[in-house]
Amino acid sequence: MKYSSFLLLLVFGLLSFNYPKKMDKKISKEIKSSLGIKLFTLKQIAVGPDIKLPLKIVSESLFEIESSAKLVGYLYYGQGKGKAAKFDYIVIFDKDLIIAKIKLMVYRESYGGEIGSVRWLKQFVGLTSQSTAVYKKNIAAISGATISASSLTREVNKLLQSIVILEKTNKL
Repeated sequence: MKYSSFLLLLVFGLLSFNYPKKMDKKISKEIKSSLGIKLFTLKQIAVGPDIKLPLKIVSESLFEIESSAKLVGYLYYGQGKGKAAKFDYIVIFDKDLIIAKIKLMVYRESYGGEIGSVRWLKQFVGLTSQSTAVYKKNIAAISGATISASSLTREVNKLLQSIVILEKTNKL
């Protein structure tokens, strides 16, 4: 009995973070506006445990975006670490894997929410897998949001590095 309870908790823990379905409308709006499309479908990209990535890509976090049966982009749903809590964000890429938009979806702390500012997040638009975002150099610092802003910058860099590996292994 103890073993089965432990196993159940372990499985739940491993699967606890994935694409939250309650965000469908918000994510759909962001995809439509950033890629200029009206109708689309999301197709999950399975990344097996055999591929070692700088960013852990879990179940239901990386998708192809298709419109009229054509690939138009990619969606990544991830988490970053703030001072005391995690925050959720999305990165939308165009079909050429250029960042089209980053959006903060859920921020759980009372300080640092400025990283959700459209103006600050626009700094990431246009980055590719060949780019590197450097906090306080080509990504502006935010007073009162240093931990969250540098965390998101690191997460984006790990995502871009992971994109390179996924391209080389023909996952993208």
